[in-house]
Amino acid sequence: MTEEKFDAILFSMAQQMPGGVPDLLDVLFGFLARKTDFYSGAGVDEARSLLLKYFEKHGKEAIEKAAENKRRKEEEERKLAAKRAAQKAREEEEFRAQTSGAGKIEEISDAEAAEFEKKHISLACVYSGEQHVVSASEDAETKKNEVEKSTEDEDEEDKNKLRPNSGNGADLENYQWTQTLQEVEVRIPFKVGFPLKSRDLEVTVEKTHLRVALKGHPPVIDGPLFKEIKTESSAWVLEDKKVVVISFEKMNGMEWWRYLVEGEPEINTKKVQPENSKLSDLDGETRSMVSRLLFHTSSCRINCFALF
Repeated sequence: MTEEKFDAILFSMAQQMPGGVPDLLDVLFGFLARKTDFYSGAGVDEARSLLLKYFEKHGKEAIEKAAENKRRKEEEERKLAAKRAAQKAREEEEFRAQTSGAGKIEEISDAEAAEFEKKHISLACVYSGEQHVVSASEDAETKKNEVEKSTEDEDEEDKNKLRPNSGNGADLENYQWTQTLQEVEVRIPFKVGFPLKSRDLEVTVEKTHLRVALKGHPPVIDGPLFKEIKTESSAWVLEDKKVVVISFEKMNGMEWWRYLVEGEPEINTKKVQPENSKLSDLDGETRSMVSRLLFHTSSCRINCFALF
């Protein structure tokens, strides 16, 4: 007999039980007492023995499976932690190699700096905490243009987009997602009348697709992701036996996502408010470019002060 084929029925019953599993057991034994000869047929002692037989059978299987799942999850978390530690060590080593010694600093021309500023000034602002120095009149004119452009954009292409939540993602009807430039976190609360276990859930995290469902029920999330992710960095946990928390790294760690999966409302990425990050958080190439720009900016300021 295939036991799984009754899972949907039993899940549906359990969801209607305010007390969860105890209420479900009460209903099942009540049914056996009212509608069968489970107790009276062969006697109460025989019924108890039969009950314990299957209790021990499935209890042993459940304990072994839980232990195996725990061992596998711990091993996956250990490998993931080791990989992240190794990656961080490599990035720190690259950063030290690029910034160690004044003789290794590469100066750039004014033309190169201007071109870089045009393309990457936003990165320098986000990751260095430096402020772009402009005259009062230039600053006022820039702000005026920004306000006009923001109003125009809001009226046209962004008027139907959501304002990002405090985590630069979105709070939707069935789940919440947040993001940094490098990572995404998804929180899916399940409103059921019993404590959830990992085996009650179906969570599939693929390079371009995410699916999350309670077994026997329609999925809460099931669709193509905004962009590709690093599946080897993905992980999920069951929080408080009712909330699924999924995290993973973006393949492109320098882009804000407009949505999590296709078909969901988009957020206005122009209103994203990134926190200041460390320069070491950048990839090697971008970090080197930002370092060169900051060095050039610092040199310009020193030269300007020297004129007075």
